[in-house]
Amino acid sequence: MKAIAFDTLEFANRLKAAHFTVEQAETMTTAIASLINDQVATKRDIEELHAATKRDIEELKASIKLDIEELRAATKHDIEELHAATKRDIEELKASTKRDIEELRIELKRDMKELELRLRHDLTLRLGGMLVAGIGIVAALVKLL
Repeated sequence: MKAIAFDTLEFANRLKAAHFTVEQAETMTTAIASLINDQVATKRDIEELHAATKRDIEELKASIKLDIEELRAATKHDIEELHAATKRDIEELKASTKRDIEELRIELKRDMKELELRLRHDLTLRLGGMLVAGIGIVAALVKLL
């Protein structure tokens, strides 16, 4: 129950002194007392509101702290998963790069062997042609001499 210091008797007496009728003074005093009791917050009301607000803030702080810890744990877990996935990807890329390099080495070796064979073939043909031409020239010279 609210306890407001409002002297209804003194207020009613002042109204009567101001030439209000007894009925008017009592009605006005009752209405104002009712208004004060219904609308004005007491010190106790404010203290209860303060305590309730303080409890709500503490509960909110605890809830936020818990949410932050859960978020921290989830983030840590996500980072660990990302680290592991990145490590796997790097290992796969490394292995793939090694395979590609080995394939290129084999292909290059094959191409160089083919080029060497073509060069030998070309040189053999040219040398053979030059021998045939040389023999032809020597035979022609022998006939002429």
